[in-house]
Amino acid sequence: MFVVAETSLETGPPKSGAARSGSGESTCRAPARRASALLALAAVLLAGCDSKTPRNSLSGIPRSLLRAARPIGVGPRFQPPVSGSPVGRCRRELGSRRGVHVEVFAADRVVIVPAGIGTIGPRRLSDGQITRARCYGALVTLEPTGVILVRVGQRLTLSDLFRAWGQPLGTSRLASFRAAPGTHVTVFVGGRLWHDAPGRVPPTPHSEIVVETGPHVPPHSRFTFPPGT
Repeated sequence: MFVVAETSLETGPPKSGAARSGSGESTCRAPARRASALLALAAVLLAGCDSKTPRNSLSGIPRSLLRAARPIGVGPRFQPPVSGSPVGRCRRELGSRRGVHVEVFAADRVVIVPAGIGTIGPRRLSDGQITRARCYGALVTLEPTGVILVRVGQRLTLSDLFRAWGQPLGTSRLASFRAAPGTHVTVFVGGRLWHDAPGRVPPTPHSEIVVETGPHVPPHSRFTFPPGT
């Protein structure tokens, strides 16, 4: 496991509820109910954007992104709620954090990592983003983009994220999904296959983590994080 290195971050959440793209730009605002889907979809499509990637001559979208693009799954299994408890001490201030990006795929669809992981209500939301909570644990999500904000100096693993989320994670289980016989839950870190148990992945600062079960989804290797994370 690794210790998250110290850096500076505003003690309050970002002021915009819009999704961040791979270039650091944001999309247009949408009503709160639509924001979750738009934010997650933007994160999935744009996380691995690279100006050197060959582009489709018709759409201008990099071919690697077209291969990796998947629609958001329909139904509660693809939008599992937060039912776990914060990991570590729950503090009133967000404090200094570093960002980690986590993408989850099952049955060839996007599973949304929701806002609110690692927080205790009452919560205040604006455009799908949490702007205030009663307290914040060692790792939290403030918006449904897959960006995990980890408190500096914490020794954590991917299991801690799923425990705070309230969802199972193992070699054959990913949230409400089970790996098909003869297969297992696969994890990629920075685009490279992780060879240990899925839950042992350390959320090192600015890492791109892809967790999937079902048909293989080409993993992104990087994510451009919002300023301050």
